[in-house]
Amino acid sequence: MNYVIIFAIIFFILAAWFAWRYYQLRRDLNEYAIRLKQEKSDTEIKELGNLSSVVTSVLSGAKLRLSMLDSERARLATVLEQITDGVLIADSQGIIQFANPAAGRLFQTSDPTDRSIVEVVRHHQLVEAWRRCRQTGQLQSESVELPTRHQYLQLVVIPDLHSSGSLLLVQDLTRIRRLETVRRDFISNISHELRTPLASLKALTETLQDGALDDPPAAHRFIGQIQVEVDALTQMATELLELSRIESGQLSLDPKPVAAHDLLVSASKRISLQAERAGLTLRVECQEDLPKVQIDLQRLEQVLVNLIHNSVKFTRPGGEIVLLAESGIGEVRFAVRDTGLGIPEEDVSRIFERFYRVDKSRAGSGTGLGLSIAKHIVEAHGGKIWAESIEGQGSTFYFSIPA
Repeated sequence: MNYVIIFAIIFFILAAWFAWRYYQLRRDLNEYAIRLKQEKSDTEIKELGNLSSVVTSVLSGAKLRLSMLDSERARLATVLEQITDGVLIADSQGIIQFANPAAGRLFQTSDPTDRSIVEVVRHHQLVEAWRRCRQTGQLQSESVELPTRHQYLQLVVIPDLHSSGSLLLVQDLTRIRRLETVRRDFISNISHELRTPLASLKALTETLQDGALDDPPAAHRFIGQIQVEVDALTQMATELLELSRIESGQLSLDPKPVAAHDLLVSASKRISLQAERAGLTLRVECQEDLPKVQIDLQRLEQVLVNLIHNSVKFTRPGGEIVLLAESGIGEVRFAVRDTGLGIPEEDVSRIFERFYRVDKSRAGSGTGLGLSIAKHIVEAHGGKIWAESIEGQGSTFYFSIPA
């Protein structure tokens, strides 16, 4: 009996200890679990905070890049709209996906996009250049003349190896071709103008060397002819320099109010002796009460002298040259009228070009620069110059100056 009681007490004590130990362990586990949970939450929050910062940074970078791309795109669009060269972008099928305004103007179409290259370009040589580029995958270039539009175009086709499309660049070479034509004509004309006096000088000097020096009258005559040819070359060089200075914008004017009558009288006095020697009558028809013009007297007098000198050269003895002036709407119109050989109708529009002279005038003296210089001087005064002529019945040269 006593052993049973003792055993029960021991069992109770052990049960109580195990119960307390179990409670303590459970409490420790709960505290550990709570602490672990708290630590994990803080880590996750920290990680989420870092992730949020990264996402924000990526978004900021993306927004910055998008802003830069938009800026570059706007800048590129502005450049493409402003350049005079046409730009076309076509896909692999030849359908135009992009065209700048210049391309529409050059090909005379309002909206080239979503249309085929064949339909927009409308020229077989240019279309063939695009087809060669598509077949070979290499850059192609083609230049063509469009006679109906008096236009020269150059097409450069660049392949896009990534999309099998192509980039077409169109340039208007009309002005460059015209400048090349002017340059070619200038070289041809200056060569012709120099050849004649140089050939004469060579012949005269060879004649003198061959014995003409021993004949004083002949030598004097030849030396006088040499002086004439040298003067012609000097005049040509002077007028070339003058024309170059005018065309480069270096013409300086000293405008002052001048009466039209005074200008005509002054010019006629300078050329009267030459007209008299040629057997021509030179007279002035002008009212003295015409409005004054604001001009550089020396320059406008040079214009009139060039025009009168031109009339003197191509008017037969017994002919007449008349200087006129009349008032117009906001201008004063001057004219030099002669009874000379006249100018063929097809040449009238070109006589103010450098060195241009009609066939009949090839036998006459002069450089062919006088009318071109006159044109530039008149235009520098804000006026215009032109000619009217009937072949065989004489010519009239007009120029107008704002009153």
